[in-house]
Amino acid sequence: MQRRVPLSLLRPGMFVHGIEGSWLSHPFWRRRFLLRSDSDIAALRDAGIAFVTIDTARGLAPIDEPEPIIITEPVVANAPTGITAERERAADIVARTREIIRGVFEGARLGKAIDSDQVAAVVDEISESVQRNAYALIGMVRFKSKDDYSYLHSVAVCALMVNFARHLGLPDDNVREFGLAGLVHDIGKMDVPSEILNKPGRLTDEEFAIARLHPERGCAILDRADAIPATAIDVCRHHHEKIDGTGYPFGLKGGEISLAARMGAICDVYDALTSDRAYKDAWSPIEAVTAMHGWNGQFDRDLLFTFYQSIAVFPVGMVVRLRSQRLAIVLSNGRRASRPRLRVFYDTAANSLVDPRDIILTDDDACKTVIRAEDAVDWGAHDWPALCAHLLQESDKLDREVIARLWSGVEATIAETVEMPVSDRVSRWRPSERLD
Repeated sequence: MQRRVPLSLLRPGMFVHGIEGSWLSHPFWRRRFLLRSDSDIAALRDAGIAFVTIDTARGLAPIDEPEPIIITEPVVANAPTGITAERERAADIVARTREIIRGVFEGARLGKAIDSDQVAAVVDEISESVQRNAYALIGMVRFKSKDDYSYLHSVAVCALMVNFARHLGLPDDNVREFGLAGLVHDIGKMDVPSEILNKPGRLTDEEFAIARLHPERGCAILDRADAIPATAIDVCRHHHEKIDGTGYPFGLKGGEISLAARMGAICDVYDALTSDRAYKDAWSPIEAVTAMHGWNGQFDRDLLFTFYQSIAVFPVGMVVRLRSQRLAIVLSNGRRASRPRLRVFYDTAANSLVDPRDIILTDDDACKTVIRAEDAVDWGAHDWPALCAHLLQESDKLDREVIARLWSGVEATIAETVEMPVSDRVSRWRPSERLD
């Protein structure tokens, strides 16, 4: 049971579930913790905290309180609820954490040691928001100005890493460490001249060589801080390594790259692609994952698909199996940030084609959950490239007989094909050019 109690009733052994007031004002980096000594209570009192919420299921109960005060949600007229409320909370978190990270990074530029408690508190706040609603904060932090990119990119990668780690089912301690790793992974850029980071055009070989130093410079900064976990240093050093060994700084490949660093590489690139930069405009989420899916050798493919699941965005043209055991092809939804649009076309249980039907992925329909990627050829598709092009057309142009012929292998021609929506953009800009 949760109870709101004054500091006068606190005693060691109680579990603090929440502290009234801003998390920035209290002396502990975690919002929920066990009171271990009288000095913990004194620290709360010195910070001007008047009331806290305790959880008696996880710690001691007050001994002098005659009638427990049970916490309930306050009823406020016209108060925002659900996703609207969380978006407002996310906007507030983004505004506050941006200033904190700006201070941390600027301090690092001046040679000051990182306050590990301060960055850990930011991770805790971001983690709680992601737990309440993963899409509110992740969606909110996408809309950052070019001037704020360095700071909000760190917030975004932290949120993506927390969400990713939770989707993988990692323990809470790992989730926190991975989130902190995302928050500080690019701190080495504080030692890279801004004229290189913000250059609108292609970097020269000399400039790119300087930019590539930021992982090691970041590790040097983190080494000066207390209580920075090894996971954060590992991701800082290796988030530009690639599965095929063509990354930097060491050219590691495959299993030589840790799980955290492979995840960090995915989150880092995704946020970079979906952000406005000095040298490129932001891509939509579906454009970003479609491009990333086409860059063979850069990412761990299994982890990449899990990342798609964690953000509920999938590459255009990918064939997926739904929990309903039907196959669907991912359609373009333009540049909107709406939920993915899929076209169902095959029933794996019946081993037969079905009339194409468009659906939108939603959280409240378990049958529409994507459970894995599939290869249509494994299910009998004879000419998948042509059939894929046909299925990606507008629904009023679909021809059931053409679909059946292309599936079965009977000769057929298609008058019009549709290219992948982002193919032109991907061909004009490759990740090897600018993902510093």
